[in-house]
Amino acid sequence: MNSLMSNHCILEVSDVQKYYGNRGNITKAVEHISFSVQKGEFVGIMGASGSGKTTLLNCVSTIDAVTSGHIMLDGSDITMLRGKKLSAFRREKLGFIFQDFNLLDTLTAYENISLALSITGMKAAEIDEKVRNMAKALNIADVMDKYPYQMSGGQQQRVAAARAIVTNPALVLADEPTGALDSRSSEMLLDLLSELNQKFSATILMVTHDAFSASFCHRILFIKDGKIFNEIHRARKPRKDFFNEIIEVVSVLGENVK
Repeated sequence: MNSLMSNHCILEVSDVQKYYGNRGNITKAVEHISFSVQKGEFVGIMGASGSGKTTLLNCVSTIDAVTSGHIMLDGSDITMLRGKKLSAFRREKLGFIFQDFNLLDTLTAYENISLALSITGMKAAEIDEKVRNMAKALNIADVMDKYPYQMSGGQQQRVAAARAIVTNPALVLADEPTGALDSRSSEMLLDLLSELNQKFSATILMVTHDAFSASFCHRILFIKDGKIFNEIHRARKPRKDFFNEIIEVVSVLGENVK
């Protein structure tokens, strides 16, 4: 468990609703959801396909605008931000772990990571120091001059993770990050997310339908029909015991788990 976790609230979701469609045909994707995430937490969101979990993540990531309610992230109400202020906030405060890494093929590992800093206007010397320190911390210093096609899958994962947290974001978001990976690659990525959480005190919010992936989290929020159905905490339980507890809740939800 992350010893750096504090009582500082990074994310506060208050009575958020997200509806799609018009008056004659409304889909209530998220209904009156409220929860908070503390700095240094690794929180999972689980639910069946269509439960609203990805819509909720999209609202937190500012991809979708909420229909009503408020989302406070690192002291700012993101539901009130527009235009350039919203773009700057997303760039500076959010990190993303993508399922397929989304590395740019024409850039080296160093350039992929540094791009996130250069668009903030940071000076070259400071960028270089941050990238080199991050590469060393994640054991990828030896691939800085390589292009994605020259790296192993695990190295690409680490470069993508470095890019996600080099800006020191308030929150790292991951939507089904292991969905397209084989079991070995999935476990490597989940170990890496745990490493980011423990070594860098990264605050992570991960959407998953997979109980094995969820068992790496500190806490799980279960979403059903757009609402929070249940919440469980790992505390000091071994991961295997937490996995079994997740399976029990999932069976009540009646979902199919890998």
